Amino acid sequence: MILLYPLKIIGFEDLFYRTEGLIQYGMLRMIAMWSQWAGYEVLETGDDITECLEERTLVLVNHQSAGDIPILLNAFIDRIQILPNVMWIMDNHLKYSTFGIVCAIHRDFFIFQGKEFREKSLEALSKHLTESYIPLKRKWLVIFPEGGFLYKRRERSQKYGQKNNLPHLEHVTIPRVGALQVVMNELKTKTATLDNNSTGTHPSHHLKYILDVTIGYPRGEPLGILDLIFGNLAPSKTTLYYRLFPISQVPQGNEALSKWIIDRWAEKENLLDTFYKTGSFPNSNPPRVVRQNLLQYLGIHVAFLASTYFHYQMLTQIYQYFCSNFPS
Repeated sequence: MILLYPLKIIGFEDLFYRTEGLIQYGMLRMIAMWSQWAGYEVLETGDDITECLEERTLVLVNHQSAGDIPILLNAFIDRIQILPNVMWIMDNHLKYSTFGIVCAIHRDFFIFQGKEFREKSLEALSKHLTESYIPLKRKWLVIFPEGGFLYKRRERSQKYGQKNNLPHLEHVTIPRVGALQVVMNELKTKTATLDNNSTGTHPSHHLKYILDVTIGYPRGEPLGILDLIFGNLAPSKTTLYYRLFPISQVPQGNEALSKWIIDRWAEKENLLDTFYKTGSFPNSNPPRVVRQNLLQYLGIHVAFLASTYFHYQMLTQIYQYFCSNFPS
């Protein structure tokens, strides 16, 4: 991306980000390969999501472990419309990892946790949507509303729920609605304005669907990131249950929206309770097994090895140049 950066400077920003999206897509395919080769299959069931693949869609996911993201990547990876055009909202501490550097180049959003950062983080998110998500023509926007892993937040969530007369949850935690409210207020309000006035950007460029994804691990035992990399556990099947809501079915206003999202999470609780007891989600179609293209994996690894060789040669030449021209 450093070598491609001049494209951005001389006015070819669209080409820069299209190329970056394809490079990131290749890297994410490599991550998705970990679970496939370790024998952890991904199944999909629930609503057909074909109609939202190329539309601006807010994706809400329950959060159980660090393995959630590779599992989602497995499901998204065979739909090339998604990954180059997705924006993730993730915890700020990930920004300083190798994965975070890639996400920062892709212009994903890093949010600070904690009450003391809440207002500034939400203001920054609103600005980021206006300055990055919309101009870069991203489609999917992925949020984990629970704000952390299930095992870390469950006890506090249950105390908060009891104190505020909210549902008692075991398999999920009370969702945080701040980021969701910002997204809805920023994108849905603009859509309504554009619809009424018929001016500015076409309404299809704005939020059109909410995709509610429920991740169900066998027996409620989530896969960790090391499990996916090293195959520590026996092969298993993780199921993703989709519910697709047109934006017209989602209430406006912060209070109504908060109730709507809490109701969805109460439904997730019941869905997961049935899944853990029976091995399948209620009233769902037979699941589809997500299959990967091994030839594409091979091609991506060849490209990665070629890239590694190129950069090694380039750095070697730079090192030799300095050694010959600036001897110690």
